Amino acid sequence: MQHTHAHTRPCPACGGFPVVAVTAGGRHLDGSRVTIRVTCPGCKGTGTATPARTTLTRAGK
Repeated sequence: MQHTHAHTRPCPACGGFPVVAVTAGGRHLDGSRVTIRVTCPGCKGTGTATPARTTLTRAGK
């Protein structure tokens, strides 16, 4: 059996931007902003859509 190659597509939830930094509104002592890293729950930080299942193709007899 031979696996068919699935084309990678961007995640529909995040559009390919799986991790973002969101400002919490405060500032550190050095003046930089306090941020929180948020990972896309749909793709778990990969940025690509997960295929529904793996497709197998039989080649030959």
